Amino acid sequence: MTAGVTFSVIITNYNYRDYVGQAVDSVLAQTRAAAQVIVMDDGSTDGSAAWLAERYGNEARVTLRCVSNGGQLSAFVKGLDGVTGDVVCFLDADDYWGEDYLARVGEVYDTRRDIDFVFTDVSLFGNEQGIQGYADHAVDLGYTAISTWVTAYWYGAATSALSMRRTWAQRALDLPPTFLHTWRISADNCLVFGSSVLGARKYYLPTGMVHYRVHGANGWWHARDRENQFANLFRSRTLINQYAERMHMDVHTLDLAKAEFRSKPAPGIDEAWRYAAIALRRGAAAWPKRLDRAVSILRHGMRQRRKAGA
Repeated sequence: MTAGVTFSVIITNYNYRDYVGQAVDSVLAQTRAAAQVIVMDDGSTDGSAAWLAERYGNEARVTLRCVSNGGQLSAFVKGLDGVTGDVVCFLDADDYWGEDYLARVGEVYDTRRDIDFVFTDVSLFGNEQGIQGYADHAVDLGYTAISTWVTAYWYGAATSALSMRRTWAQRALDLPPTFLHTWRISADNCLVFGSSVLGARKYYLPTGMVHYRVHGANGWWHARDRENQFANLFRSRTLINQYAERMHMDVHTLDLAKAEFRSKPAPGIDEAWRYAAIALRRGAAAWPKRLDRAVSILRHGMRQRRKAGA
């Protein structure tokens, strides 16, 4: 029997001394153990580094790295250096996992060698309650490069619900130094958009085991994010363009929208409409051919919907 994948976990912390212990403990308590837990303290000024060293200094699986405050993307990049696990999971210091999280995610990677990236839902607690997720059931999303490039659609979740094979994390985080400042916060965009555009095959698995703490200074729905909507959309677009340029994507790539859509075993109707709109965009193909592709995508989506309802 083939051995299962091994896990490395990168926890990023900045002034979350009150929370980080719960995050680390939740990883150490996993029923499927992580081979490596790297805690990146990003220049905290609240005594986090000393507290972490005292509490986990004798824990063989925990590596504490203290770096100057460079922001979340910088912490991701530096944390990835020296990672040995087959799959890398990310966890924010103010969140925590249920004890079977790695076991559930590991089942997908073990049985589906073609899957590169797995994300899950998040259970909100603290100042907000509820569930944030892509769907209420598991979804093989296939490839999402063209859809992400054209529409900037978010095939992912918050940092603590993201995992990917190590090579894909390395590729997604291979960015020019200027991006380190741009993505001091919300660097999960780099993981989500990068893996999509670079060609990872994605899978959504609801687990109910990622607990996302809402405490006023975080959350992608935060009021400051709404106020800065254009700025956030603009920097996301420039990030996506960076990956697209690396893949040499151009108008001819649009003609592959139907083929990308077909990589999804059971696409929803919303996904079908998304891809039909992409197929209609002006690529290298003539208008009748683009229309034929769009109609074919919608028909396929309708058939899959009927099958799912049967």
